[in-house]
Amino acid sequence: MSEAARYLPHYTVLDYRLWEGDWELWHGTAVAMTPSPFGRHGGLLVKLCTALTIAIDQAQCNACVLAEIDWIISDDTIVRPDASVLCGEPPDGHIESTPAMIVEVLSDSTRDRDTNQKRSLYQQNDVPWYLIADPNDSSVQLLRLSDRGEYESVPVAQHVQLSICDHCQLVVDFGWLSR
Repeated sequence: MSEAARYLPHYTVLDYRLWEGDWELWHGTAVAMTPSPFGRHGGLLVKLCTALTIAIDQAQCNACVLAEIDWIISDDTIVRPDASVLCGEPPDGHIESTPAMIVEVLSDSTRDRDTNQKRSLYQQNDVPWYLIADPNDSSVQLLRLSDRGEYESVPVAQHVQLSICDHCQLVVDFGWLSR
């Protein structure tokens, strides 16, 4: 370890709770959140949350969709996904258990983080489904955690079937993407 690395701060959830502004905490390193997204980003996020909520309701699944809620992964790692699908009722505070699905909508300033660092972080923390949406072309990449603990791409058609929360079978309508 270099001398400089020895003096780099290592923050925890306790530190994070005292900060002003919007931050994430990745393995003890403070990561500044970008300014709020633009309209296409927000519109796509609303459509995705709506499609997931409808699928959960139709399957009568005990799950919920939450937007912009911190997930406390460990004492030194906190992220704020664009949306999370949780098994059971929404928590009173932040998310503290592994979501059934994470949704990230790309923007120019977050594209690399979402497709590389966060993908790796979510995979390492056993998030079963990771949905990455691109508002530039209204495309969706759906990734499923394999038995080997690696994400595999799942083809996205008009209707996609997936299993969450103790084998609850969802049929998510993505037909609106092509409209």
